[in-house]
Amino acid sequence: MTEATPRIATFPVKRERAFDPPDLLRRWQEEAPIRRMTYADGHEGWVVTGYAAARAILADPRFSTRPELLHSPIPQRNLRLQNMNVPPGFFIRMDPPDHTRYRKLLTGQFTVRRMKLLEPRVEEIANARLDEMERQGPPAELVSAFALPIPSLVICELLGVPYDDRAKFQRDSAVMLNLDSTLDEVTAAMADLLTYLHNLVMRKTADPEDDLLSGLIAGGELTDRELAGIALLLLVAGHETTANMLGLGTFALLSNPPQMAALREDPTLIDNAVEELMRYLSIVHLGPIRAALEDVEIDGHLIRAGESVTLAIAAANRDPERFGGGDMLDVSRSAHGHLAFGHGVHQCLGQQLARTEMRIAYAALLRRLPGLRLAVPPGEVPMRSNMAIYGVHRLPVAW
Repeated sequence: MTEATPRIATFPVKRERAFDPPDLLRRWQEEAPIRRMTYADGHEGWVVTGYAAARAILADPRFSTRPELLHSPIPQRNLRLQNMNVPPGFFIRMDPPDHTRYRKLLTGQFTVRRMKLLEPRVEEIANARLDEMERQGPPAELVSAFALPIPSLVICELLGVPYDDRAKFQRDSAVMLNLDSTLDEVTAAMADLLTYLHNLVMRKTADPEDDLLSGLIAGGELTDRELAGIALLLLVAGHETTANMLGLGTFALLSNPPQMAALREDPTLIDNAVEELMRYLSIVHLGPIRAALEDVEIDGHLIRAGESVTLAIAAANRDPERFGGGDMLDVSRSAHGHLAFGHGVHQCLGQQLARTEMRIAYAALLRRLPGLRLAVPPGEVPMRSNMAIYGVHRLPVAW
């Protein structure tokens, strides 16, 4: 058991190459997959770049996700974590048993069976976006024309949020996920969105519809504030993550013609391709962060109670001990077991929905636009290095 490992003061978020983890993370992984790190506020914690250690910590109930216990290696984000008032129902920032209670109420809404029932509607939405792209003709900006509208419309319909209000929640979401946003800016954006969703809950209480939010209201187990907090979490997570995977994943395929050709030639590879793109790109590129609730030994290192651990998922998903040749995109690879959806009790609740959306959207895009190509040099595609969810801000394409 050891505690004497080198201190590291800077956690990198800017990637030297569009699709690879920062070089510094990979170097740490080679030197020591779990090591000490000095956080933005001087806290002495840890950073994990190895797959096995990251997976073990995500599954260990002795590590907490409560923000008041966490430290962040990013200065602005650290201030926000330490002063965050978790809304009732925002269960991603809760430990069991509170987390368990909320999650149990929602698990039945995101089953594989229910996602199968959604497939025709997702296909309809994806094809409608492609119809509009073809009608307007090339070039097009893929994020605004395709990648963002599909998951936004799906989560709006699932929750019962009016899609016409998307500008509001997309604007507030962007502020909340921007690593440079101040505490005041994030607090104001969250309050604005919570007020909007609370008013929506009030309307649905008086006039219920056939959607998830109305169903939760009818269950009678949640307060209005809890319902608004749950809606906030599902709305933000439900469109930001998949939208960025669709944009960045398309960029990755366009930048790797042999892999895109393999997927076109054998559409049965689409399920593999979705998992491989999730692993290869790892868009949650800062954290997650956990805090030890008691002394825990991981991989021969003693993590003391109260110490924060930053899990570098982008590096862990490239760990050569788990994924041989992991720096290469290979749509035929069986990438199951990757950590892009997390692991343990906090594993992404909407992962089956995300898989359904990506599988259908990628397949439709490749089928409908066989000549798809970048409309600008790859180096001119603006990357989301300043966001908690990595991706592309814009992706100009032609066909």
